Amino acid sequence: MNYSRTDRWAQFESLPRPLTGHFSTPPNLVFPGRHRHAWGQLSYATEGYLQVWTPDARFIALPQRGVWIPPGILHRVRRTSNAVVRSLYLDTQVFGLQWDHCCVLSISPLMHELIREFCTLPLDYDESGRHGRLVQVLVDQLSDCSEAGLILPWPSDPQLRRICLRMQHHPSTEFSLEDLSASLGVSTKTLTRRFQQETGLGFRLWRQRARLIHALPLLERGDRITDVALACGYESLSSFIAIFREHTGVTPGEFARGVFDT
Repeated sequence: MNYSRTDRWAQFESLPRPLTGHFSTPPNLVFPGRHRHAWGQLSYATEGYLQVWTPDARFIALPQRGVWIPPGILHRVRRTSNAVVRSLYLDTQVFGLQWDHCCVLSISPLMHELIREFCTLPLDYDESGRHGRLVQVLVDQLSDCSEAGLILPWPSDPQLRRICLRMQHHPSTEFSLEDLSASLGVSTKTLTRRFQQETGLGFRLWRQRARLIHALPLLERGDRITDVALACGYESLSSFIAIFREHTGVTPGEFARGVFDT
């Protein structure tokens, strides 16, 4: 059976091969809204970057990072306007991959080249020849990928979700733990405990990550770094640069220029 790369993946009931590759560039694909599928997926941007949103978290995949999405997970993919996205779709049972949670994976230079090559193959590639051997190497490399990336866990508690939405929509506002606790009618100790239980992060670290995620599209469109720092609630430019580099591995200026370590 011949499959077109322009087909909507939602139309597939099963994969044409246990491992299937797909690539897209900005002019020729509109990502669907929230959806789920019966196979695992690795979304990887060889240019630009992407975000994967699930009900539980936001996963940010900068260059040299990919997002693993297990079967059955409701998700939405958001990407930059210049992103070139290459995705792997896997039958996890065939390959024995038991990853049951979304995560950001570190993509090695070898894995990068393997993904680029594999995603150029026809969907009905020959599994018994060299393409089948490439599949095995690719799966072996994927299984060795380590988790590393920017993740923003999202609370399920309605009160905490409202707080997180306020901080997400107003990143320059200095919401204090005391003010937010008072708005809920609980102690700061109680709010701190609930936040940790719901997100796995402390309040200040969660707010820090939310601000950095807000900074990414501003830097991408060319805003001055000083203006971005202020828009994200940082009065100190040096503090913003240091925190940005701690979480992403590059400075804001390097990110804006597309300079990333290999």
